[in-house]
Amino acid sequence: MTTATGHPYIVCTEDILHGAPIVTGTRTPVRAIAELWKFGVAPEEIIGRLPHLTLAQVFDALSYYQEHQEAIDEDIRRNRVPDEKIHPRLQ
Repeated sequence: MTTATGHPYIVCTEDILHGAPIVTGTRTPVRAIAELWKFGVAPEEIIGRLPHLTLAQVFDALSYYQEHQEAIDEDIRRNRVPDEKIHPRLQ
């Protein structure tokens, strides 16, 4: 089941990423776009890293993030890869 979010490019679909908000027609979660932006990547650069997205989709995802920041930040924390899995020598 797909749920509209009030944002033209963002939906939540139960069978994709457990219902996390994604860009319509993709499996790209809002959290991925928000994380890039939080790391200082400009929206125009995000479409270079995620070339299947349009600038309008990126801006809509960032708008959704601003309205749901606490939930998206929690989603980012839940899906974070622990440092020891990225850098095994840190164990």
